[in-house]
Amino acid sequence: MAEQRNVVIIGGGLTGLSAAFYTRNFLREAGFEPIITVLEKGNTWGGKIETLHKEGFVIEKGPDSFLARKTAMVDLAKDLEIDHDLVTTNPDAKKTYLLHKGKLHEMPSGLVLGIPTQLKPFLASKLVSPAGKLRALMDYVLPPRRSKEDESLGDFIERRLGHEVLENVTEPLLAGIYAGDTRHLSLQSTFPQFGAVEREHGSLIRGMMTGRKPVETHTGTKKSMFLTFRQGLQSLIHALITELSGTVDLRPNTGAVSIVKQPQNGYTVELENGSAVAADFVVVTTPTFATSNLLSPHVNTAALDDIDYVSVANVVLAFDKKDIKTTFDGSGFLVPRKEGRTITACTWTSAKWLHTSADDKVLMRCYVGRAGEQEALKRDDAGLVELVRQDILDLMGIDAEPLFTEVTRLNNSMPQYPVGHKQQIADLREQMAKELPGVFIAGAGYDGVGLPDCIRQAKEISTQMAAIAAATKASVADEASAPAMSAG
Repeated sequence: MAEQRNVVIIGGGLTGLSAAFYTRNFLREAGFEPIITVLEKGNTWGGKIETLHKEGFVIEKGPDSFLARKTAMVDLAKDLEIDHDLVTTNPDAKKTYLLHKGKLHEMPSGLVLGIPTQLKPFLASKLVSPAGKLRALMDYVLPPRRSKEDESLGDFIERRLGHEVLENVTEPLLAGIYAGDTRHLSLQSTFPQFGAVEREHGSLIRGMMTGRKPVETHTGTKKSMFLTFRQGLQSLIHALITELSGTVDLRPNTGAVSIVKQPQNGYTVELENGSAVAADFVVVTTPTFATSNLLSPHVNTAALDDIDYVSVANVVLAFDKKDIKTTFDGSGFLVPRKEGRTITACTWTSAKWLHTSADDKVLMRCYVGRAGEQEALKRDDAGLVELVRQDILDLMGIDAEPLFTEVTRLNNSMPQYPVGHKQQIADLREQMAKELPGVFIAGAGYDGVGLPDCIRQAKEISTQMAAIAAATKASVADEASAPAMSAG
């Protein structure tokens, strides 16, 4: 009979469920019998992922899609045999708009996070003044910073391209990714490629043009940059739960209060209900502020305490198309801070994702809240809808009464990677390897906030656990055989 390995996973979001799936598979492949327990403090699985099917609409209350170029999510979909349900964005909705001085301007083609890789469209754009464009072009002659020391993303963009490009173009592009303040976000932990391009090519623009491998494009491409599932992202969660049921102990409404290191080997995870679960390995996938509480008795968790979380909300509005005079010829628009609006972005969902509504309906999703702008979130749902509808009226001329609205509040949901984050987390993991061998951390608070980033981290940790289990087993076998060889 195969040796057992007990694994406790704390957190039942996408990271935790993915870790359970891959750990089960990899331990079995390594010749072990995995006994896996997933603890979820709440009563639902999937974390922030939640899909609502209402009156013929497919509505995402949390994340609405993922980057296709990050393949971990597509790979998991294939492993679960649901990749046939993946859908792409509408190829006829390639345009993205930016709000500038109260009006929507089409984003010039070739922009990669505000970095022009095609000069003609950038120079023709009204998003940046002539002086701002000249300042951006100074990137060609400014000496590069050769140091690999971390800096803020905002300082980096301003240093290379000037404050106008930063404020008018780059920062609003980040609103949907990090809901952050670029002046406080780590370059190394968000877009380290930019620093590498500067060091290699001496110019950010020249380097991005040369490489032609955009970190993230926001204009039309031949292939869809974003993907989702026809019935919503919750399809992936349902598939994981179905796959894990019967082979993994899934425990909702079960919170962990402490991780106790055992005298010999392994751990005991103590639960809120007073019981405990034994573990050879522990994977903690909770937000970093909750993870800090579990790890602080054993290691220095300052790196976790340095990570702030921002609250956001999204307001979904559904309409009859006959009541809307506006033409939706793109995927939506982004709003710079300096515009002083409640919303940070608006996705024209039914135009961007054709599967989300009937042809005679319109679905929109507006985003509220980012670092430094949390006041609107103090409104009740009706007050928040009122603010959003005022913005939609002012910016798009839409005064129609919605068929319905849906408000989703995602409190403390967006981790903000501080300058130095990457090294601080590396140091923490090194400390954990010594003081808490077999305990791992993963999730949006560490190595990427996107859904594929979370799956990738879970898969990497699962691989490590299987390798450690195999190495430990081999070591024990060697020790057992040594006396026999000596006796021989």
